[in-house]
Amino acid sequence: MTRPSPAEIVVDVAAIRHNVRRLREIVGPEVAMMTVVKADGYGHGLAAAAQAARDAGATWLGVATLEEARTVRATGDTGRLLCWLTVPGEDYRAVLEADVDVTAYSVAELDEIRAAAREVGVRARVQLKVDTGLSRGGSPAEDWPTLVAAARQAETDGDVVVTGVWSHLAASDDPLHPANDAQEKAFVAALAVAEEAGLRPEVRHLANSAAAILRPSARFDLVRCGIASYGLDPAPGETPADIGLVPAMTARARLALVKPVQAGDGVSYGHTWIADRATTVGLVPVGYADGVPRHGSNVAEVYAEGARRPIRGRVCMDQFVIDLGPSSAAGPGDEVVLFGTGACGEPTATDWAAAVGTINYEIVTRIGGRFARVTVDSEAVQDGDTEGGAGA
Repeated sequence: MTRPSPAEIVVDVAAIRHNVRRLREIVGPEVAMMTVVKADGYGHGLAAAAQAARDAGATWLGVATLEEARTVRATGDTGRLLCWLTVPGEDYRAVLEADVDVTAYSVAELDEIRAAAREVGVRARVQLKVDTGLSRGGSPAEDWPTLVAAARQAETDGDVVVTGVWSHLAASDDPLHPANDAQEKAFVAALAVAEEAGLRPEVRHLANSAAAILRPSARFDLVRCGIASYGLDPAPGETPADIGLVPAMTARARLALVKPVQAGDGVSYGHTWIADRATTVGLVPVGYADGVPRHGSNVAEVYAEGARRPIRGRVCMDQFVIDLGPSSAAGPGDEVVLFGTGACGEPTATDWAAAVGTINYEIVTRIGGRFARVTVDSEAVQDGDTEGGAGA
């Protein structure tokens, strides 16, 4: 007999497939789709997210680290895959043998890739990243001509083929921010330098989720959609409400305890909330060790007994307390939804982000710990598969 988990993250791969298809419709057939599955598929499970994206027609997958690239390949995936974050001295050999496209920010990095390619006897697929104003990863503009010249020489020598040139936006979630125009202009200039050096990249890409939706001019040949692929708004307040994305993750738990408190009783550490009336509280058995933000104390809400219920007192390491109201009929074992699709009135990850002063990316990537992750497929259920998925 399978016993229910005290807390679980339920990931609906049908929602991921829906979102990838919807994003492909938005950007149009001339633009290739990369679904970003870094950080364990933004907390949704790398293998499940990668397969769902491929099933929905994503031509590319994107990851940050070499280890993530190896993990994708270990699932059996053989499609186009880009990796972009390394440190000096890393071993590129396995990913080059596995046909992963890797990224170079500098001549030194390019030289390491070339050496690994020679060692394993392959021609490395390399993409060059230019810093257009984020001032994070990528070649500084002043070093860009040297990097593209070195890359062209590496192509001539037969060590690499340059498959892409790309960059990343700093403020795409704010469509009117002047950085967007400035970065797009800088990217076009960088592309011209690469072309003058003799490079003919397969793909040129700048747009992340927000720009893919809100800035058609930034789409170029390929868009990289991360958070939107998981159904979360990449630009709250800016994205059209009718875009049709569906959150893929629901975080839920079962009440461990229900008890009455009286007016004047303090709740949780420091008594930061004191009951102003007699009420009923419920104990939810997850806490900040499981990725529930401590900043949700006294400000975030969950869904229980058919309504949103406030968190009372501080979120603790393993648990937190909610106010069920004076007339509650809840009991131990009843379900509490921390966040979900919002379709039944429950908070979304975006609601939690607004409550605690962060972004929805952080909510879904940090949740975990002792939550059990369950992968389901609501489309399979609709087609008659009563199991609908598997634990993961």
